[in-house]
Amino acid sequence: MLGIQMSMQSLLLITAQAAESSMNLLGVHLIAAILFAIVGILVLFASLWIMEKLTPFSIVKEIEEDHNQALATIVGAIVLGISVIIAAAILG
Repeated sequence: MLGIQMSMQSLLLITAQAAESSMNLLGVHLIAAILFAIVGILVLFASLWIMEKLTPFSIVKEIEEDHNQALATIVGAIVLGISVIIAAAILG
């Protein structure tokens, strides 16, 4: 009877340690995901800012005021491409 009680206590202790370990691991992964998301968004905005500076015209003016649909489509495709590259870099 004492052996069953000891094994039950050790099983409960192992289960509690595993639960605590998995919660710590979840917290670490959650923090890493948030940091990678912030870095990815910052890199995306930096690349858009560089693209705006490299073009001889204002991309924002062309899309908002002149309603240049072709430029909006190209900028959207560039944003998607840069996002895929950033996601691949983050995933390693």
